This record gives sequence, structure tokens and C-alpha cells, in this order.
Amino acid sequence: MSFFKNTVFTKRIVIFVLFVIVSLILWNTYIFFQKFKQDERAKMEILASAIEELASNPDLNASVNLEAQIFENITNIPAIRVKNDGTIIEWHNLDSTKVNNPTYLKKQLEIMKNQNAPIEIQYEGITEYIYYKDSDLLNKLTYYPIALILILLLFLTVIYMLFSSNKIAEQNRLWTGMAKETAHQIGTPLSSLLGWIEILKTENIDQDHVLEMEKDIDRLNTIANRFSKIGSIPELKKHDIVAVSKQAFNYLESRSSKQVSFNFNASTTTAFSQINQELFGWVIENLVKNAIDAMKGKGNLTLTITDSEKWISLSVSDTGKGIPKSQFKQIFKPGFTTKKRGWGLGLSLSKRIIEEYHQGRISVKKSELGKGTTIQISIKKL
Repeated sequence: MSFFKNTVFTKRIVIFVLFVIVSLILWNTYIFFQKFKQDERAKMEILASAIEELASNPDLNASVNLEAQIFENITNIPAIRVKNDGTIIEWHNLDSTKVNNPTYLKKQLEIMKNQNAPIEIQYEGITEYIYYKDSDLLNKLTYYPIALILILLLFLTVIYMLFSSNKIAEQNRLWTGMAKETAHQIGTPLSSLLGWIEILKTENIDQDHVLEMEKDIDRLNTIANRFSKIGSIPELKKHDIVAVSKQAFNYLESRSSKQVSFNFNASTTTAFSQINQELFGWVIENLVKNAIDAMKGKGNLTLTITDSEKWISLSVSDTGKGIPKSQFKQIFKPGFTTKKRGWGLGLSLSKRIIEEYHQGRISVKKSELGKGTTIQISIKKL
């Protein structure tokens, strides 16, 4: 538990630090953007002053084309100079292939009017204006914060996935350790019980009772083997799905309430697939037990097996309380349960056994509240 608390606390600290860093970067970017924008306006104001000076001093203009020299150093700021009545006088740093098109110039002028306030030029009673656009570099800076935020979101996603995978891995290690320890602990009394069975066989005791005890001891041994396989890659062998399913089905039928009607239907007498018999039988038992619980020990339970060219399908149907459609996928998540008692691991383990170990599929085929549920398993056929 302390691991999970530390993980959550660390994650919050990382997110907070990232938020502070990004906030500082965004703020500095904004300051830089404003400074850059002021610098560009200052350049255009210098140009306006130069034009006023040249207009009032023709001799200076004849000897030194100051305006041209200034524009040689302002190659990244598009600008248009207009008269008071809106007539375009000259333009700079626009697309040379389009400047002869009046529509293009008017469109550019409108863009400039919307972006920046004009700079006024006055000389000898004449008023003119210089309109200009932000440079390409300044435009790129406007997208920089967006790119930064996207990078942050990507980084946070990676961190979230990393912490989630670590948490899942830790949980898997915990469940695996518990399962293997359970198998180990069961093994000791099992050995002792086997010895007592041999003693009972020599006593004057009804051998049918001894036989039933042997069946239950074999059952405990099977359970121990199942738990010992959790966390390991199981060995798959060719088995008859119909026979394995019927064995697990019959075992629970003999030990369940007589108020539950058990029905086993198979469209074929044999259907072979590569499975681990113990783990696959465990899945069938989990589904049957869940069906019995859903019916509260009273109703009709049916296991149906059908096969096609490539797949073998097993459906476990009950007449229980049903499952809301919103929970069709949730019921297979670890810890999800609607029971007052239980850890919510049965269907989660079943999903892992079928999909990860046997490369099959398991899902809720259909369910209706108050009428029942059908869960279907699909396994590749040999």
C-alpha cells in the first residue's frame, strides 16, 4: 500500500513541477514575443522618420537613398505605404510574383490593418501611412506555446502510461506471489490427507465415501496446480474441448443446489484445440459459478458448444439478474464485483487465461436485466 501511496505522491510532484516549468516557459515566450513585436514596430517607426526626413531634405535624398538602405536591413517585415486617401504608393517584402495584382495588394493591406496600428508620416502638409505585417519569425513564435503544450501533453501521457504499467506490474507480481504461496501452503495438508485416505481404505468404512473424499482431494490438488501456474507460461496440449468442459461442468453440477437446472448442449461429440486443461477447466468453473451466483442458486444454466471451420465457441447462459450494457467490459477488470463478498478476480483471470494464454476471445454475448446473461468463449480449432 505504501508503494501505491508513494507512486501517487511522486506522480503529483512530477506533474506540478512540469506545470511550473511550462508556465515559466510560456510566460518567457510571451515576454519575448511582445519585445520582438515592439522591436519590429521600432524599425518601422525609424523608416517613417527617414521618409519624413528625406521628404523635407531633397538634397539628402539625392545623395543617399536612405529609405532603400533601411529596407535592405528590414527584409523580413512586409510593409505597404499609402496616401491619406488609401492609394498605395509602394510596398516592400511581399511576394514579387503577385505584387502586380491589385487584388493581392488590397488583401495584404487589409491583413496589415488588422494586425498592427499604422505608422503616420507627415511632411509639407501631406499625410501618409505605413502598414505592416508581423514577420514570419514572429508568426512562428505565436505557434510555439501550442507546440509546447502538445509536447507537454505527450510527455504527461508517457508518464501516466509509465506509472500505470508499473502499478499493473506491481499488482501482477503481488497476485502471482500470493497464488504461488497459496499453492505451496495447500500442498502440505494435501500430502497428509492422501495418507489418511490410504488408512481409511484399510478400515471398515463405506468405500463410496472414501471415493468421494478422493475426488475432493484430487480437486484440491487441481486447484493447487492452477495457482502454481499463475505468472508462468502454461504448456498447451491437444485436448478435446467438449470432454474438458463437460468434466468441469459435471463436477459443479454434482455439488450445486438441486434448484439449479444444468443443461449441457454440444453440436459435436469432439472438438480439439491447443489448451492447458487445468486452466481451461478453471475458466469453465468460474463462468458456471458466476452464473449460479447471478441466479442466487435457483434457475436454468446452460453450457452450449458449437464449432465452425476455424473456431470453437462455448456459451454459458443463465436466467439470473443480468448485466447492464455499461458493465459488459468492466466485469473483466480486476477488482470489479457486484457481490458483497469476493475479490472480483474470477472473470479477470478467465480473460487472461483465454486471451493471453490461449489466444482466444471472451466477452458478454448478450444480457438483459432480470432475464439473464450469456458469456461466450471462442478458441481456435485444430
